[in-house]
Parts: sequence; C-alpha cells; structure tokens
Amino acid sequence: MYHESDSGRKTMGDVDVVYHDGMYHLFHLVLPNHDFIAHAVSDDGLAWHRVENALFIGHPGAWDDSMLWTMHVSPNPYKPGSWRMFYTGLSQHDNGLVQRLGMATSDDLYQWVKSPVRWVNQCKRCRITDAPPSLINAPYDEESHFPLESPAPYYESKLSEGRRWISFRDPFYYYDEGRGWLMAAARVPDGPVCRRGCVSLMEETAENQFEAHPSLFHPGLYDDIEVPNLMKLRGERYLIGSIREDAKIRYWHAADLEKPWANFFDNVLLPKGNYAGRICFDDHGPMIWNFYSHDITRRTVKNLLPPPKRIRQLSDGQLQVASFEGFDQEIKADATPQMFQISKMLTDKDGSAEVNHDAGSIRLRNDYGFQAFLFGATVNCFRLRARLDMQGNGKCGLVFRIDPDSQDGYFLSLDMYRGVAQLRSWRTDNGATGEHMMSFDTLQAGYWRSRLDRPCEIRLVAYGSYIEFSIDHRIVISLADQTFSEGKIGVYVESACLDIDQIHLERMHRPVSTDETLAQ
Repeated sequence: MYHESDSGRKTMGDVDVVYHDGMYHLFHLVLPNHDFIAHAVSDDGLAWHRVENALFIGHPGAWDDSMLWTMHVSPNPYKPGSWRMFYTGLSQHDNGLVQRLGMATSDDLYQWVKSPVRWVNQCKRCRITDAPPSLINAPYDEESHFPLESPAPYYESKLSEGRRWISFRDPFYYYDEGRGWLMAAARVPDGPVCRRGCVSLMEETAENQFEAHPSLFHPGLYDDIEVPNLMKLRGERYLIGSIREDAKIRYWHAADLEKPWANFFDNVLLPKGNYAGRICFDDHGPMIWNFYSHDITRRTVKNLLPPPKRIRQLSDGQLQVASFEGFDQEIKADATPQMFQISKMLTDKDGSAEVNHDAGSIRLRNDYGFQAFLFGATVNCFRLRARLDMQGNGKCGLVFRIDPDSQDGYFLSLDMYRGVAQLRSWRTDNGATGEHMMSFDTLQAGYWRSRLDRPCEIRLVAYGSYIEFSIDHRIVISLADQTFSEGKIGVYVESACLDIDQIHLERMHRPVSTDETLAQ
C-alpha cells in the first residue's frame, strides 16, 4: 500500500493510475500544499517506489502559481507513443478562486513538459488593470489554447455566479470511435446553488483545441460531481464520479453520450471514505483506484492508497467491484487446518460447534444470546474465504484480530436478511472509568442484494491496516484502520444455526510501506 508520510504533515490526495509495459504509474496530489504532482511506480499494484515528481506549480505570475489539483494521464491520439496530462491549476492573482485546466506532455511518463500558455480571458483583462508586473510580462503564446477556462454560457464562469468561486477541475480525457472528449467537474449557471454540480463536456475538434458542449450529466442533486471518469464496457458507457456530500464513489450508465444517464437502485461503487476514484485498464481489464481518508471531515491528513479493485459488469449492466487478484501473490502459508480448532469466546454461554473434518465443514449453533467461536490461528495479515448458510431468524457475523483475554477486536455484523454489513472496532479503554471504559466505533457500513435461497460466498482480507470484505464476489467493506494488528479469527451466531464450508484461511505477507520501498 502507499502513503505519503508517517509524520502527519503531508498526505496524498487525488490519484490517477496508468498501466504501461507491465508497470503501474501512480500520479497523485500532495496535501495540504498542493505544490507538486508526485509520481510512483509499481510492478504489482501493491508495493510502490517513488520516482521524480511529475509537475510543480508555476513560477510567480503563472496561471498555476498557487496550487495544482487533480490530473488525468492518457495516451496522445495525435502522437502515438506519447502522453498528455491534463491537470487543474490555481492562480495567486485571483486567490485561487478560479479553476483552470492545463496540459503537460511526455514521451516516457517520467519527464513532463508543460504546454505553452495563452491567457485567453483573465489575463488579457489583467494586462490593462493593476496586475503584478510578473503576470503582465508572463510569456504569451498566440498559438496555445491553454489554460482552458470554464466556458459560458453552459457553465458558471464568473465569480458573481453561484458560490463566488469557479468549479472547473478534475479533467478526464476520453477517446472513442475517432473522437476525443475532455470532461471536468463544473457547474451549470442556474438553479439552486447547491444543486448545480455537473460533468462538463468539451470536444477536441483539432489537436489541443476544444469546443464547449452542454453538460454531459447534471443530476440536479449535488454541489459538485468530482473526479469524473468515463469508460465503455460491452457497448455500455459508464460515468463514475465522487460525491462530496456522502464521501462515496457512484456511477451512472448510458448507451451513448447523447443519451440520458440512467441509475440503478444501488449505484454506490465504493463505500464511504473511499474517494476520488480513477479508472485504469491493465492486462486483466478495468480496475478502480482511489485514496481512502480515515476522517472524511479532515481529508488533508493520513490518507492512503488502498489496493485496487477489479471492476466487473454483471449481466444486467450493473457494475460491482471485486477483490484484486494481486493478493494471490501475497499468500505465504495455508492456515486452514487451524480453522477446525475451535474454542468459545464466552465459555459460560450456550452454543455448540460441530466439525466435519471429512467434508471440511463446520456447523455453529447458538439458540440464545451471543456466542462467538474462535479458531486456533492467531494471525495479523490474512485472507479468509468460505461459504455461509444461515438458518433461523437470528444474526451472524465475523470477528477478527481478537484478543481472547480482553475480547477486544473487530466485529463484522452481517444482516443476511436485509443485506447489511457493519464493521465495528470494540475495545476496552483501561485508562477511562465507568461507561467510558467501552470504546465502540462503527467504522463503515456496506450493502448487498440479499439472497436467502442459497449459501453466500464471503472473503475477508486484512492486509496491514487495510480491511476488505466481499460477499458473493462484491466488495461491500473497504477501509483502513490501525486499532488492532493481530489476534484470533472467529464467527459468531445469535439465535441461529450457521453452516460453513469451502473454508480457506491463508496467511499473507505484511505489506511493504512506501518508506520501506524507498529504503531498498
């Protein structure tokens, strides 16, 4: 996994990942300063090595001399073998209130050169006002078309409109059937102020020249649709965006760019805390990368890049994210036999465990109250795969990284009827007194379409601080938490009977941190 710094002074922000010649290239922002775009590489998508930074903010007076925001790297359709990076820039002259789009080019993904700049609107005005000399005397290229500004009349383009700052950021370039399109997070110029968020659309009519179109998508719900992506799978197009209001990654679908964007009953691609998702295609197909924020109210500290998720298209057109196959290379030992060494978590409570070694299955039963059954293995990094079949009207769930003495650890409740998973950190705070001795934190909730007529397949991955839970191959929990690092694994039942088979418990290598990679 990847993070910017352990010191807490810096953290990673929005990401973009490109796969080329067997190598993943990660480009990301560095918060809170936003003064450069970092670059790291990986051959497996899990362990990363920092290389030279890709871009820096401009010199004083440049259009991007304040901050650099989200970028997108894609092949240059006009020059095979080369790359273009569209990125967001902010200027000190307008106090960062106006977002613009610039471009840089590269022949190898490592060395980047910013495109020449022509100040089309803002700076022409500046040349006859009280602009600083550095801005008035800045290089002016009549042949350049950058930076791009939010184009009227389709989008907010004046500070007097809406929120008094201009959204025109997070570019994404999409090329299909001989036509190129540049999208961005923007806002329509009218309607309720907090509902104007849209995905803007510009067509590339000639190399590096763009003509504005009406918005690609304006749902009338959100303040912004951040970090838009567009991809096509089996003839269907999918628009993916991050929504600030609930800190989730969502998607919509349409048969063509000119068609209305439709929604499924559940369009959440990744749950709360996962943000700024970016699509990448490798040899196995589409995948999604994002950063995870421990505290969505403070996204400028302790963010990390979790392992990617594989995107799958279902027969009805819905998308789901599945566990990354790269985890297969991180398995170091089989701990399955220890799954059949069972002890009760609460020894004075009812409950029975029946082990069928020949069939490799376990039946857990508890008619009253709560009872967890702990398996023999004590592990830190692991992957658990199994099939669950619950009978009765009660509850079940998983526990892991449990201390058998204090019974502190992670509790993952599974509502098999409504299709709800909730991960909680439950521990004793011995430094507190009274009711404050109990620390009970709900870390994340996820949902799936419940099917009670057949067993369900589960997969639980605990890889360093990263925790991922899938049911029927769909990831419903994906987060990072450092409260517990190792302990026992178990299953609990309440007023139910649970059959478990096809059990596999695999020990995994500890993830290599960014700092360790740099030291190698």
